[in-house]
Amino acid sequence: MNNDRIQEILDLMEEARLDYFLISDPQSIAYCTGYYNDPHERMFVFMISKHGNHTLFMNDLFYLEHDLDVNIVWHKDGQDAIQTIVDEMHFPGRIGIDKNWASHFLLDLMKKLPDAKYINASPCVDLVRMKKDLQEQVLMIESSKINDAVMEEIIPFIQEGVTEKQLAKKLDELFFNHHSTCYGAIVAFGKNAADPHHENDDTPLRKGDCVLIDMGCVYKGYCSDMTRTFFYEGILEEEIKVYEIVKKANEAAEAMIKPGVKLSDIDKCARKVISDEGYGKYFTHRLGHFIGRDVHEYGDVSSVNEMEVEEGMIFSIEPGIYLEGNFGVRVEDLVMVTKDRCQVLNSFTKDIYII
Repeated sequence: MNNDRIQEILDLMEEARLDYFLISDPQSIAYCTGYYNDPHERMFVFMISKHGNHTLFMNDLFYLEHDLDVNIVWHKDGQDAIQTIVDEMHFPGRIGIDKNWASHFLLDLMKKLPDAKYINASPCVDLVRMKKDLQEQVLMIESSKINDAVMEEIIPFIQEGVTEKQLAKKLDELFFNHHSTCYGAIVAFGKNAADPHHENDDTPLRKGDCVLIDMGCVYKGYCSDMTRTFFYEGILEEEIKVYEIVKKANEAAEAMIKPGVKLSDIDKCARKVISDEGYGKYFTHRLGHFIGRDVHEYGDVSSVNEMEVEEGMIFSIEPGIYLEGNFGVRVEDLVMVTKDRCQVLNSFTKDIYII
């Protein structure tokens, strides 16, 4: 177990006056115990207790490669898995549940313990995961270095006639060569780039298209994320104008990031750059999201998030302008908040790049 992380969770549990906290999110369980498992439909829960008897509830089908420094209670298919949790609780008054637990498990627990009070306790782990410790920072820096390298390596494969799906498949191969896993890149040519969440299709690349690539990988359990927009064999005046506005918004937002700054003000900074140039209505999403063991973690960089930036936070800065039926531009980096500023984790050029 990672006792430092669990103690931080216990501190937040004390503020919420919780007796127990049942964590079902596999990534949060791995964050606490060092053990990752995808349980599919079976019950998999890590119980943190104010009494100290932290317990992992596991199905006999699950496989352990090595012993874990945590109490484990096993159950079999067909056994009453929820009862194994009840049997380990002593005078439960306030039980925290994370936001991911399937309702049929929760409803069964509520039926067995009707006098307990149930609280959505996800912030007790989410707020801890928001700030990366030194070990996590090292892994995320390395994950972003791989992302930069693969972006460089994909350039020779951006050729006339290649399809979005073919380019995405090549990205999978390149990430694999770097001992990492691509979690699903967005590749968008021409007018497809005007859809921020475009699904790769069989569109072939043609001269004059923009090429938007939003990609990342998982390296030793930690994610990277980056977007660059290229132009294939030519660029129009409006494309130059839009690209420079998006780049300016990206860099202006990154320049103001330091502990104490509100996440909402970072979003407003980038949005003002784009709005002042007359493209405000074409920037259709929040500025960024938090990232770590999951690509999208708790917290975002949006106009309504008044939380202040703290050292150790890692999130994306990804302004964009999307002109439907024409083209789109997005420029995205990950940033890590340091003691008095932020470190941009991506080094691949943000200058206009014509292939």
